[in-house]
Amino acid sequence: MSQDKVRPSPTTLRGIAHPLRLKMLNLLRADGPATATMLAERLGQSTGATSYHLRQLAQYGFVVEDPALGAGRERWWKAAHRGTLLEGDIVREAPADTEAYLRAVASLYAERVDRWLGERVTLPAGWDGASTLSDTRLRLTADEARDLHRELDELIGRYRRDDPDAVTPAGAERVVVQWQLMPFLTGAVAGAEPPVPQPPAGEPPSREPTGSGGGGSAGSGGAETTGSDGAGSAGSTGSGS
Repeated sequence: MSQDKVRPSPTTLRGIAHPLRLKMLNLLRADGPATATMLAERLGQSTGATSYHLRQLAQYGFVVEDPALGAGRERWWKAAHRGTLLEGDIVREAPADTEAYLRAVASLYAERVDRWLGERVTLPAGWDGASTLSDTRLRLTADEARDLHRELDELIGRYRRDDPDAVTPAGAERVVVQWQLMPFLTGAVAGAEPPVPQPPAGEPPSREPTGSGGGGSAGSGGAETTGSDGAGSAGSTGSGS
């Protein structure tokens, strides 16, 4: 891939504000170049549909043809970037397309979690303690939330990326980190969550069991956690999706 992250404009954002296009782009970023036929087989779509959406992705600059593989009749396509960074000014300039894009990202993340839940029982014992499905409620200012966002980016950036051409040690497998930082402002919109009682000074934030209304943690053997570089992130929202 030629660049690390793409920053969509209000116009180019329309190119990925579509669930199928986002899935196709995510597959190209995660698994490398493919043809329309290969993507159709992976996604249960017709070749006509994947061909059309590949052309749309190319028109908006998210994919390019791979000349090294396109010797036959069918065209090979590759992702033009490793991830997507949706910045705050674009979120405000194009709210409808932003919401469509982020809903497609959220759907992709939910499907990935569903797949993992179906497969986790098959993980060998050596992966116990290496996964989690967790959340924590915090009480932060906007500046503190931005600091947390930056620190999480920096922490994840210290680890080896799962690029199609990455050199990895024996035993390394694909591990997807999905994380969301979601401010809920009290009274900002109808139906906003009510104020959360704050713990006494010095006490850590509460962690509640999954399904209790506050989230929680569910681990494979006890503990661990896409944003796929394939999908996206928002608000300076970053993604691999």
